[in-house]
Amino acid sequence: MGWSVALACASEGEPGKVFRPGLVADPEAAASMARGLYPAASLVETGDTVLDFALWPYEDELFVGVFDRALLLCDRRLFCLDDDARRIADTAAAALPGANCGVLVLHSVISGCWFRWYEAGELRRDVFVTAEDGVVLDQGPRLPAERPFWKAIDEGADDVPLPFDPEQFGLALAERHMFGRHLAERGPDGFLPMELPLRRFKLG
Repeated sequence: MGWSVALACASEGEPGKVFRPGLVADPEAAASMARGLYPAASLVETGDTVLDFALWPYEDELFVGVFDRALLLCDRRLFCLDDDARRIADTAAAALPGANCGVLVLHSVISGCWFRWYEAGELRRDVFVTAEDGVVLDQGPRLPAERPFWKAIDEGADDVPLPFDPEQFGLALAERHMFGRHLAERGPDGFLPMELPLRRFKLG
């Protein structure tokens, strides 16, 4: 399966316990978050959906979910990997005081992964890899979920072409550090991350 993802996910506490059955979204908090990100834009709320639908928004869309101890944000502008993308990521990471936040960008055609990791609003890890260009950015200490992927490079292998799959790299980070479970797998408790509710906004 080819994944396209432009997602920021923050949580206060162990993700596997924060993301659980029965989570209720706060639409007013979602609207406030959206307005804070784009104060100069005209925002129109266009209803509710789920993460499965929201992972790769249209360019004029934004999806936000605010829960008890958690926040989700889907915004394709993250894909640009520019100053605006970093602003969006930084804003999501600072929205919940004391929370950890992962920002994951994948594309089904461009084989690459951008991942940022924040702890209590502070950027700790910033990595960008592509199948063709290898390691483009590698800053901060590696997270536990990514260490097996670096084994060949650490042992002297070239990074061009990249000796691991960027998509699997990103999904492993999301599973371990963002949700505490695979995005598309229902856990024994019945919870499936793809079913998390989000509020949909159109930017004008």
